[in-house]
Amino acid sequence: MNESTPTHIVIKFSRGWLVAIVSSCMGVALGVLYVWSIIKGGIPDFWGWSNADKALPFSLMSIVFSIVMVPAGRLQDRYGPRPVVALGGVLAGLGCIVSGLGGSSITWYIIGFGLITGTGVGFSYSALTPASIKWFPPERTGFVAGIVVAGNALAPVILAPLTSWLLTLFEKTTDAGLVQKGVPETMICIGIFIWLFMGALVWFISTPPAGFHFAARGKGRSQKMSADFSWKKMMGTAQFWLMFFMFFSGASAGLVFMSVAADLGKKSLGKWAFITVVVLSLGNTLGRIFAGAVSDRIGRQLTLFAEFVCQALIIGVLFQLTRSGGSGWLIILIVVFIIGMNYGANLTLFPSVCKDYFGLRNFGLNYGWLFVAFGIAGLVMPWVNGLIRDLTNKPDLSYILIICLLAVSAVLSLISRALGQPGNK
Repeated sequence: MNESTPTHIVIKFSRGWLVAIVSSCMGVALGVLYVWSIIKGGIPDFWGWSNADKALPFSLMSIVFSIVMVPAGRLQDRYGPRPVVALGGVLAGLGCIVSGLGGSSITWYIIGFGLITGTGVGFSYSALTPASIKWFPPERTGFVAGIVVAGNALAPVILAPLTSWLLTLFEKTTDAGLVQKGVPETMICIGIFIWLFMGALVWFISTPPAGFHFAARGKGRSQKMSADFSWKKMMGTAQFWLMFFMFFSGASAGLVFMSVAADLGKKSLGKWAFITVVVLSLGNTLGRIFAGAVSDRIGRQLTLFAEFVCQALIIGVLFQLTRSGGSGWLIILIVVFIIGMNYGANLTLFPSVCKDYFGLRNFGLNYGWLFVAFGIAGLVMPWVNGLIRDLTNKPDLSYILIICLLAVSAVLSLISRALGQPGNK
């Protein structure tokens, strides 16, 4: 009779991958910014909001989100990511609920969605990438950062249908016989969703324990561990300002022209217009992961060079399509996908290069300062684009301006590569 020995099966799952995947999932909830276009469409005319009023909560949230990244980064460097993410989740949900409780008041939406939710998103977003990449060796930085920020890019695909469904679910007819979408109720539900979702996942967010050592994979491009820079020393380097300008250029191209490309897609697809949003979101998502993985192989600066050249060329194609009034739906969807992909690449590459050049110790604060470039692009470039259209009645100069910015940035990426890693003086 053969004696049988017990068999033990042990399944191991890296804590680092758990943190990265959970951070990516949280990014979906933090993508609440993307639902505003749906909410805005549900605001009834009898509320008396002008078009400028409808844009104000979104614009304020974008600015606040970018500015808050700086102090939030400092807090996560000092106290760790979990309390900062938790506080951000509380504020993000609270802002939506405050907006909903305000009924039809624009003031409540400005304070709630614009200020409070914007602050919450900035707090949470600032801590997720640092928490994740600290678990991995330098040669995995880009790929891991891409996974973390990919969740945020998927938010429109998930949150937009949910928001539309809620608006219809709470639809009602007023005493005057007017049909009103359930905007206040929808905002409250989204706020509660953020609380539940973030509250359930925040417990998985952590940084490695003291003495933790990761095993280098031996694959991809070797990335040196940088000395840790303070934000003041970082700002004294040429590399920071090169990165700042390049981030501004890459963000400007996406923020100004993603909506143009999406509008062309909607025009060509008619009732299938929702496909444009899906394709744009898919490009945005895959661009974040793909750019991160490629940059781990060939280096951040060469990847940035390829991205800037590609984006400049595709915006040139978009310019021709706009002047001709459009084209076949397949060509337009390809253009939409590539613009989204290049835009998403920026949100992986710049945190990665910030970590490579300036270290992990102050990464939250340092990337917060670099992210200001994104905020300035969101604040300035759509306004500049509108001003050019008002003055010339044509968008031509906007295309030329962005293409020139991208061309200069492509050159600067090669200069940055030649300069190499900044010295810690």
